[in-house]
Amino acid sequence: MFVWRKRASARWLAANEDELRKIAGNQLAIIETGSGKTTTVEVADAERRKLESARRRFGGRIATLPRHWLGNFLRLAAGKPLKIGKRLKIVRSQAGLKASDRALMIPAGAAFGTGEHITTEMSLRLLERISRTLAPGWSLIDLGTGTGILALAAKRFGAGKVSAIDLDPIAISTAKENARLNKTCRIEFRVGDVRTVTAAEKFDVVSANLFSDLLIEILPRIARMLRDGGFAILSGILHNQERDLRRAARGVPLRPLEIRRRGKWIALVASKSNLTTRKRARTLRVPGDFDPPALGRRGPPGGSCRPKNFPMPLSRHTRCASRARAGSCPG
Repeated sequence: MFVWRKRASARWLAANEDELRKIAGNQLAIIETGSGKTTTVEVADAERRKLESARRRFGGRIATLPRHWLGNFLRLAAGKPLKIGKRLKIVRSQAGLKASDRALMIPAGAAFGTGEHITTEMSLRLLERISRTLAPGWSLIDLGTGTGILALAAKRFGAGKVSAIDLDPIAISTAKENARLNKTCRIEFRVGDVRTVTAAEKFDVVSANLFSDLLIEILPRIARMLRDGGFAILSGILHNQERDLRRAARGVPLRPLEIRRRGKWIALVASKSNLTTRKRARTLRVPGDFDPPALGRRGPPGGSCRPKNFPMPLSRHTRCASRARAGSCPG
């Protein structure tokens, strides 16, 4: 087994990631440092010649992996569970699954997202947070489900109807197997293109961890899938693409409520705008993790230092609308 590896800046990765994915597909691995300023990109393959095109195009080096590299990796990964609030723990082995009734097992060797990538982790944390504001039996559709981790987590958080869509048949097979391993039933897994998928009914939550260009393209479809006052969790967005996404959101009835930032990535939750949405935005107060920085404010990566139970901040537009009714908002 061989691996092509290159160390690069976040700016280099932002400029070249799309082209890298065209060459490597799901074999591309991106490893970020704690600061988020540098990354290591890797592509593994059994044939060295397949990696030569990446080396010629982007530089870097090709190395030979040890004979038992996969077994060594799985043993190391199995001991690092990911905690999502107080209600969920992502584990990598059957032993971890049996040890806790709050656990969800996604094998460390699985492709398409295991919860370790920042975009998946932020989506999970946002889903856990907003699920505490919904009545039991709420519904979710996951666009680009991969391993099915968000769909499976939704069932752990009390969802009733859950649908999961992915264009890749292998991803759907993987997601179905993960549902079987976790003894989770009543999830509709199906192969489909998120650009054309339709739903017979509307959902309380739509989750989409996708590339920014694709998110922008399907925003109107996401809005149509949501019930009034429902939530959209959007992730996979680079910092330099945030403005484009928010500009696109102005043309659809989706109002950004909250954002999370980690390294070069952001994830946001938006609500389908109507009177119910405004009331819910005022009352979305839930215990648990520190709230992330509000839209338009600066804060440390991953969250701010506001105390627990702090109400979700209202946008300036909503604050001014409230003050105008009281006669106290400046013109």
